Amino acid sequence: MAKISITKIFTFDSAHSLPGHKGKCANLHGHTYRLEVTVSRQNGGLVTGGSSEGMVMDFGDLKSIVNTEIIEQADHKLLNDAYDFRTTSENLASHYYHVLEGKLSPLGVEVCRIRLWESPTSYVEVVQ
Repeated sequence: MAKISITKIFTFDSAHSLPGHKGKCANLHGHTYRLEVTVSRQNGGLVTGGSSEGMVMDFGDLKSIVNTEIIEQADHKLLNDAYDFRTTSENLASHYYHVLEGKLSPLGVEVCRIRLWESPTSYVEVVQ
């Protein structure tokens, strides 16, 4: 049986710096990040019964969780102040993966992929 997944896309604007970095990113600068969250049911199928029957999960529920757990924490923020780790795209994507994994797993949903675009031509991907 094929595994069915859904993807929801978000954008947020944030600033950060990477102290000690050899390039321009050592200086304070901003990005319009694009976050793609792909999830599936832990059994690979769809919800049976209830208002979400036939869905991996309701897109509105996924949107609410991502907005609460990630977007509200990062949008229009200085990421260096928002997080206690070096705010590379790789670290951010990994953090977002683990945060969402913790929130979605109890719902029977697994995070398949996090794709975080730092620019229109550069992204980081965390894959299950």
